[in-house]
Amino acid sequence: MPEAVTGLTRFGAERNIVAMRLNGVIVDLAHPIAENDLVEPVTADSPEGLSIIRHSCAHVTAQALQQVFPEAKLGIGPPITDGFYYDFRCEPLTPDDLKTIEKGMQRIVKERQQFIRRVATEDEARTQEANEPYKLELISIKGSPSDDDGASVEVGGAELTFYDNVRRDGTVAWSDLCRGPHVPHTGYLQAFALTKTSAAYWRGDQANDTLQRVYGTAWATREDLAAYQLRLEEAAKRDHRKLGVELDLFSFPEELGPGLPLIHPKGGIIKREMEDYVRQAHIDAGFQYVGTPHISKEGLFYTSGHLPYYAELMFPAMDDDGQNYRLKAMNCPMHNLIFSSRGRSYRELPLRFFEFGTVYRNEKSGVLQGLTRVRMITQDDSHSYVMASQAADEVRHLLSFILKLLGDFGLNDYYLELSTRDEDGKKKDKFIGSDADWANATAVLEQVGQETGLQLVPDPGGAAYYGPKISVQAKDAIGRTWQMSTIQYDFNQPERFQLEYTNPSGVKERPVMIHSAKFGSIERFLGVLTEHYAGAFPAWLSPVQVMGIPVADEFRPYLAGIVAELKQAGIRAEVDDSDDRMQKKIRTATKQKVPFMLIAGEQDRAAGTVSFRFRDGSQLNGVPVSEAIARISAVVHSRDNSDPTAASMGA
Repeated sequence: MPEAVTGLTRFGAERNIVAMRLNGVIVDLAHPIAENDLVEPVTADSPEGLSIIRHSCAHVTAQALQQVFPEAKLGIGPPITDGFYYDFRCEPLTPDDLKTIEKGMQRIVKERQQFIRRVATEDEARTQEANEPYKLELISIKGSPSDDDGASVEVGGAELTFYDNVRRDGTVAWSDLCRGPHVPHTGYLQAFALTKTSAAYWRGDQANDTLQRVYGTAWATREDLAAYQLRLEEAAKRDHRKLGVELDLFSFPEELGPGLPLIHPKGGIIKREMEDYVRQAHIDAGFQYVGTPHISKEGLFYTSGHLPYYAELMFPAMDDDGQNYRLKAMNCPMHNLIFSSRGRSYRELPLRFFEFGTVYRNEKSGVLQGLTRVRMITQDDSHSYVMASQAADEVRHLLSFILKLLGDFGLNDYYLELSTRDEDGKKKDKFIGSDADWANATAVLEQVGQETGLQLVPDPGGAAYYGPKISVQAKDAIGRTWQMSTIQYDFNQPERFQLEYTNPSGVKERPVMIHSAKFGSIERFLGVLTEHYAGAFPAWLSPVQVMGIPVADEFRPYLAGIVAELKQAGIRAEVDDSDDRMQKKIRTATKQKVPFMLIAGEQDRAAGTVSFRFRDGSQLNGVPVSEAIARISAVVHSRDNSDPTAASMGA
């Protein structure tokens, strides 16, 4: 046997290396290395390295919390996107408690406690965790997946492992059942913060105990942490729920119930602009406008497969003299009935139906979030019925439609995600159809996605039950990714509804059905746009495009005349006729993020001019009224998404 050396010796004590990949498997730096082993460093700023840092921070959080609350019982503590959490059974935690726990974490970090991996038998593990009921449960289910909880619960119960936090004098400060890996010692954890607490069910099951979840974030460097915190601050400023109230766009009254927003008149203007755009775009792209009811006999959704495959997201049945009805969760079953209402010829294909269909999803209250996760969804929903040979071209057609739409609304940074069925058998029963059909449908979407030249990210198991899909993942102004538009290839519903067309030889054949939602959800898209633009919508989308502000009350009629001309030119313009002083009116219009403020006093009235003030504070004075109207009209009707300024308007 070759002499073993430690990974710590192999890579030195550089803090930017937190673990190593040993023959393809990520392990602790202290893991023995044989002479012929393939060893690669895992750096702190890599995705794997950040995950290890965050997992280690979760352990330090638990250690510090139990120092403050010795009776707290440990749940699980995995890394998550941008951070980590750890669950505990304890009294509800306050913000002051988090500050105390974080100070305890800092003391543990200063002690540079080593993370030492230790293998234990089941009996040893049970003895050590005798006072930890949730850890005992994890030990008892060894042979099952570990739910990302860090517990080493391997198939067959091959081994159970602990990580001991060892002080410099060799004493064990704390220990946790865990599969690792971890950073070499707590001194590696220099950039972390606890962020919030929430309630959580043990192992995500509401039938289980309610625990306290502590969230935190951790990064490779303090600079990265500071940048992340700045992003959070910016995200908070852009929160569409806050802006919706400030700009009087939409609201979420408790009287209605969660996930059921009200769109106010100003929000309705933006929503109407979106609908007008996409309605005409569908007509131009060869779609026919249809309409369908909001409820249906329950049997329709058994035919479509939504019951039982999608049942958990459908609202309960409504009884009408013994006949069950359901709120629709999808528009496609009803579009299928339109297709089958008469005979169809291959000459009609592609046959494209489109509607603004409102559907209802029984989302759990815990996942609802403003407009981006609601229970009532308005979709710009379309279904294309095509011959199998036309499917690839139709997907290209739809993808081109979608990418133009995103660009027209100012979302120009995106990638594609290809969602396929689960192929390993664990969830295969959630997908219907033959292996050959799935393989063919997936190949069509993959081919078209690759042709775009965009990044195509795999999403195994993310398909709809009836077929694979491509979704467009768009990034907003601060780099957050949102799932927007979708295209789904469906070979199942045409079979379930016995849809047919007559081919050139006079033989009946099944069409392929392509589902697509361009905005995805109008509500969600409106919420994303609000955050993308931080409420400062492009001039063409702004609810109020021009606000007239008189220097004094006597100049109000002069501005009213200009506003009347602007309205005739199709511009949404108003005069602030409140009793506020001019400067207060300017501040109000600025807070309302109006793109153009027109200010007029004696000099402007005498000269037949007006002065511009823009959202960035720049000004443009003495512009003739006719020229001002022409400039505003040009910007609005061009649908330019850039913010108008004095410079861009010709100062």
